[in-house]
This record gives sequence, C-alpha cells and structure tokens, in this order.
Amino acid sequence: MLINACASFDSSRGQLAPPSSVPSVSSNTTSNKSEPTPDIESKENTQVSEQISNTQESGIKQASTASKAKLQPSPEHTSTTPASNSDNEALTAPPYLISQIFDETVEPKEKFFVSGLLSSPDEDLFSSFALNNKLIDSASAEHNKQQNRNYEQYGFITPTDELEQKVNQELQLLRDRPSHNPDQGDLLDDIRKHFTLDLTLDNKRIQSQLRWYVNNPNYLDRTFKRSSRYLHHVVQEVKKRKLPMELALLPFVESAYDPFAYSHGRASGLWQFIPGTGKIYGLHQNWWYDGRRDVLASTQGALEYLSYLSRRFDGNWLHALASYNSGSGRVSKAIKRNKKLGKPQDFWSLKLPRETRAYVPKLLALAKIVKSPEKYNIQFPKIADKPYFETVQTGGQIDLAQAATLAGIDIKEIYKLNPGFNQWASAPMGPHRLLVPIESAKQFKAALTELPPEKRLNWTRYSIKRGDSLIRIAKKFNTTPTLIKQVNQLRSNTIREKQKLLIPVASEGKAYYNLSQHNRLKRKQDKISGSQGSKKLRYKVRSGDTMWDISRAHKVGVRSLAKWNGMAPTDPIKPGQELIIWSLKDVGKASMPLPSFRDKRQMIRKIGYRVRKGDSLARIASKFSVTINDLVSWNKLNKKKYLQPGQKLTIYVDITAT
Repeated sequence: MLINACASFDSSRGQLAPPSSVPSVSSNTTSNKSEPTPDIESKENTQVSEQISNTQESGIKQASTASKAKLQPSPEHTSTTPASNSDNEALTAPPYLISQIFDETVEPKEKFFVSGLLSSPDEDLFSSFALNNKLIDSASAEHNKQQNRNYEQYGFITPTDELEQKVNQELQLLRDRPSHNPDQGDLLDDIRKHFTLDLTLDNKRIQSQLRWYVNNPNYLDRTFKRSSRYLHHVVQEVKKRKLPMELALLPFVESAYDPFAYSHGRASGLWQFIPGTGKIYGLHQNWWYDGRRDVLASTQGALEYLSYLSRRFDGNWLHALASYNSGSGRVSKAIKRNKKLGKPQDFWSLKLPRETRAYVPKLLALAKIVKSPEKYNIQFPKIADKPYFETVQTGGQIDLAQAATLAGIDIKEIYKLNPGFNQWASAPMGPHRLLVPIESAKQFKAALTELPPEKRLNWTRYSIKRGDSLIRIAKKFNTTPTLIKQVNQLRSNTIREKQKLLIPVASEGKAYYNLSQHNRLKRKQDKISGSQGSKKLRYKVRSGDTMWDISRAHKVGVRSLAKWNGMAPTDPIKPGQELIIWSLKDVGKASMPLPSFRDKRQMIRKIGYRVRKGDSLARIASKFSVTINDLVSWNKLNKKKYLQPGQKLTIYVDITAT
C-alpha cells in the first residue's frame, strides 16, 4: 500500500498526479463540504483504485522523484469547477480518498491531518518529507496490527518472537551442517598407500584364507560398512605412531569391526582384549563401563600393545601379530624350540596353536584383497576419507537418552559410538566424554552448555523400608550401591528405616536403551532356542554353584550354558545371578532328530564336515557353536565310539552366531 500511495505523486509538482478520468476537486469544496455525497464517494473511490493500479509499475521511480519536491498549491485552488484532463493540472485529494490509501481504521483526526497536508494554503508549512513520514508511520502501525493478530482460529500457529528465533536457529544449524560431497576421497585409497608389510608372500595358508574371503563377498561388504564409523579414527592413530597400515585391518580379523563382539575366551571389543591385558593398558571394567569396548581407549591400548610386541621381537611384525593372538610367551617358546632344534625361526616354521597359524594369514590375505580388489573381483563399499565422529567433553555423568535428544540423533547411534557404556547413562567415574556424529557435534555442544549438570540425570527420592539393603535398592533402580553411597555421602552400607535416599534413575524405560548390556543379552536370548524337547528355565545361582555343576545337572554343555547367557565358559558366576537354561534333564536321548533352530531356517546353513586327525565331538561342537547332543542327533552317532579321520558329518550352522 505504501508503494502504491507514493506512486500517485506527480513527479514535476510533488503532488498526487490525477488520472485522465478523475475530476479535480478544489480546496473550497473540501472546506465547504466535510462529507461528500454517497454517489460521489463511490465513484471517486473506484477512480482512485484504478489510479493506484495503473501507476504501480512506475511507482517506485515516481516516488523517488516526488520526494525531492515541495508540495505546490493547485492553480485552480479557488475554482469550484472540475479540473481539465491535462497532466499539468494537479489533484488535491479530499481526506476520504487519502485515508483509503491507509486503512479504514485510521482515526478521523489523522484523516483531517492528512487532508491538511495537501490542502493547506501555506505551501512552505509541509513538505513531501512530512507526507512520506506519515505514510511510513501508518504502514508501520498496520504492520504491528497484523503481527498482533491471532491466527489459531484458522488452524495456523500465531507467530511470536520466540518462535521466529527458534526457526532461525534451526535454519542456521542446517546452513552450518556440512553438505555431503560426492567427490569425497575413499579411505581405502589412503590405506593402500601406507601398506608396509610384505604382501608378496604366498603359501597354502594365505591362499586358503584368500579363497574364503573371495567366496564370501557379502561378509566383506557387511563388515566394511560396519567399520565406517571407526576406521578413519583407527587409520589416523596408526599414522600418528608410524605403524604398518595393515594394523588398521586387524579388527576385521579380531571382531569383524563389531565393538560388541565377545568371544569364548572372554575377549571383548573391536580389538578383543581379555580382562587381564585390558587392565594393563588402562581398560577398566565395571558395572557401568567396559574400556575394552571403548573405541578411543581400546584403539590406543591395542596400538601400544602391538608396538611393545614389535619391539620385543626386534621389529618382526609377523611374530608380533602371532603374539597378539596367542601371547608373547608362547611365541617366544616356539622360537627357542626351533632355535634349539636348528630349524628356521620365522613365523611359518613355528609350532603354534591352529587358531594362531590361521590368524596371521587372515590379515595378510585381507590386505592383499584391499590392495588389489579388482584382481579378486571384489568391490568394497566406499568409506569417506573424513572423520565420522567428534569427541565432546560432558564434564560428568549424563543420561544417554537425554544425550541422544540433545544431539538430535537416535540412541542406537549413541551406543554404537560409545559401546563402552553398559547401562542407561555414562559412567559416574568417567570417562566424561561422548562421541557424536561430526555433523551433530555443534548442536550437541550448544544444547549441553544450556543444560545445567544437575539436570543431566533424573533423580528420585526413596524412603527406606523394612528389609531394604543398598544392594536391593540398587537393583530396583538399575544402579549400583557404590553410586548410591557416593550421592548420599554414606560412610558405610548401614541404612535405617524411613531414611531418605537420593537415587539417579533413567529418564526412559529399560527397553528404550536398546543397546545397553541388559538389552543386548535379552535380545540374544530371545533369538536362541534349545534342542527339540528341551525346556527353558530360569535358574538363580546359589552359593557354591559352578558352571560345570549346573550344566551337568541339566544335561547341557558348559559352552552352551555360557552362550545362552552371553558369557564365556570361564566367566565367574555369583550367588543371586539369574541364568537361562534349556534343560534336557527330563528328555530322552532319542528326542532330538532335528536342529534346534528349525524355525529359523533362513538363518541356518547345512554344511558337510570331514573329520580330521585330533578332532573330537567337543572340539567340533565348539568350533561351530553347536552342542554335542546336536551333533549326535543329526548324525545318529554313538557317543561311546570314537570319530574316525575322514568321517563325514552333517552340521546345521547358525551363521548369525559365527
């Protein structure tokens, strides 16, 4: 409206230019007649509307010129006759015409003032600047009126300053977020450039592993995609220490780059540290946290350990890698034995466990394929050569569900980047940091700064009841007695009835923290079923129980019992601990003709196995993660008879468990 109003000024006189069809009205008419007749008003309203519409295109230019000239009195000021159609004759508009340029809600007093601007006989009293200012003030008033209107009755949100600020912040975050660059370099190209081990080595053991990888391209595709979160960090750490780049591929051999991997030997994490070695390298384990699964800490520990092994074996990386798998003491003994017998002491000549003899060839075979994928007709998924995550210091314990909300990501992503945290929150004793996707780091930092430390956990007040203990209360609220004591500044485990305790609690239900230790085990147990005819039991461990005693009592293997409960056979058990058992206590020997997981046929593969020298039912069952009873059932074997080398066995293998 403001532009249209300004557009109707005559550029030469500083007055409103008349349209060809609108008659001029003198100031005498204005003064003698305060209100026009309805017919004249209707006609003139229509004419002014046409005037505004016709001059819209040239309005800005004319308004600019008009603002430089003073208002001139009309030559026909004293005349009562209509003005001619000449462009040189100005229109002195009555107040009701000017008021329509603004809004019908303009007060009469304001209308009279506008009229005075155009009809005053004192030509020096008002300038075009005064008119411009009046037009701007009126437009501003109309704008404020529009802002204050409530649009909720129309189904829209009424805009507010706070809402506008939030929208602008979100838009700024989107602008700051780095866009995906399709030309981003491939991390595998960088890895290939820094290989230093002798990849020209070729023998039967390497060829055997090469064939397996080439025949399982889906496995390579799956594991390399999984590694995309962590591989860039590992590569940078290897470069920093100037170690062979082949070491960045070692987690593929150890854990298939799965930070939640757990082996029968109690090894855990990307680098498969056992508890003892982990503690030596600062990878502490408790109810809240397992440093062996921590991406940053375990990578640092593994590379330090490998560097030490390399120095111990005078830079012989094959000996160092063999030691990482089976222990430096065992490799040293094998070297001494060969030296005493006058035999070569290279890795290929040492007498080592079967797993270790295949371990080094696996790594070399994988490095060969990564170096020349086209030679083996393998296509790897592209992994961007840029950091995937950023480390953000939290300064204290934080609920992981709350952290995911602050970062704007799914809680699964929080757990996959921070697999060292076992429970619903980060560890109270640290590390006080979280890894978040690099594109979410800025948002997370900003949100974390605005959230006070005392609000990063939810708290509840609990009144102690008769019979309560710290252990019972901690179990009830999914926390630890130590943390309850620390928060409430208790010097001992003694508590009194009706005493009040402040206890940290999860902001969401247990099921929400889907990759916590509890939920990972529960999901795994839900997928497992026992042999046909077995009965699922929940057994509470009693004082004096052992894994061996429990497995014997229920006629199951120790390894099977451990597997059902996400444990290693040598893991300790504690009184009060609950175990899942698929008991065969009351089942006859002839009741298991089919594989125990028949209902999961899509995940089961039937394979043929030829018995080798030194094999036993226990060894074969352990190798393929099945039970001895399953092997006997599937092959109609007699347990009292020995297996013979060359004998063929049928085995149903769950590929999700290998």
